[in-house]
Amino acid sequence: MKLESGVLPLLGIVLGASLFVRGQSNVLHAQSNSSSSANAVHYTTTIDNVKYLFATAEPVARLKSGDILDTNTLDCFGNALRKPGDTLSMSKGDNPLAGPFYIEGAEPGDTLAVKILSLEVDGDTGVGAFAPGFGALNETSYTPMLHPPLPERVWFYHIDHAANAATFKALDSDFSVKIPLHPFFGCIGVAPANGEARSSVVPAEFGGNMDSPEASVGNTVYFPVNVKGGLFYIGDGHAAMGDGEVAGTAIEVPLKARVQLSIIKGRTIAWPQFENDDAIMTVGAYRPLDDALRIAFTELVHWIHRDYGLSELDAYELLSQVGKIHLNEMVDPNYVVVASIEKKYLPSKKKQD
Repeated sequence: MKLESGVLPLLGIVLGASLFVRGQSNVLHAQSNSSSSANAVHYTTTIDNVKYLFATAEPVARLKSGDILDTNTLDCFGNALRKPGDTLSMSKGDNPLAGPFYIEGAEPGDTLAVKILSLEVDGDTGVGAFAPGFGALNETSYTPMLHPPLPERVWFYHIDHAANAATFKALDSDFSVKIPLHPFFGCIGVAPANGEARSSVVPAEFGGNMDSPEASVGNTVYFPVNVKGGLFYIGDGHAAMGDGEVAGTAIEVPLKARVQLSIIKGRTIAWPQFENDDAIMTVGAYRPLDDALRIAFTELVHWIHRDYGLSELDAYELLSQVGKIHLNEMVDPNYVVVASIEKKYLPSKKKQD
């Protein structure tokens, strides 16, 4: 994900409850087909029907719990940068989102489970860039410095689908190296609570711009449902990204995606969670970074206690020995940490009522 210089403080704020973003005739792009295993809803995302806020808005399509969403996403620049010489000013906005998608029966207090079935880089070019006023090693509005900001630079990555790799080419030398692809959603989340509207640059309790490589095939993401229908959004595809996303972008790409959306009744969570066959993972998104870590580990203690039966103090001690942390990003309005524990260290999961 990327941000223009000087825009960060404005986009990071909470907008009013009166803000209501409508998708003009977007529902016309959606159609439903049945498959042998689950109903599939197809939706085509274009630059003309994207959103730039996680908010309560007119849904572009409706799904039932268990349906599969088959769609595409644009890159964080709206697919505007395609060749050397293109500049960040060509982008209409940051992190355009597909959605929102309404899930029938979802009510506040429920949990939305998003199983990521398939992700494919949609094209043969990825983009990386940094801009003045953004990046972990650059001066920003939140970390002002006296030195001049780093200049805008843009890198283009060739995507080799057969080799499952992207090629980094240095701008100031002839060095190049291949990077394995790991497609994931940079932005994934739901409408926030209390009528808030949040920029697509912001990660928080509703998910959003978490830049989590955990949002990839084989994992299920859980979100708190804050409004009727959940109102699910995705976007900001990444082909690969280093820990921290330190320069401000991943290898930014459009994606083709299939996800299965299911509602879990009687399960209420406060922050996003990830799960796969081997581990459970919790998200903390805040500044300073140590508070993001505290949120993630506190949520993981609660999860272990509730679903696996250990006392919170025993879970706390266990995490001190085998817990892991992953610094997803430290460039956005909130920093994101994912805490995890492998299931092999946990008791058998309790039977749910």
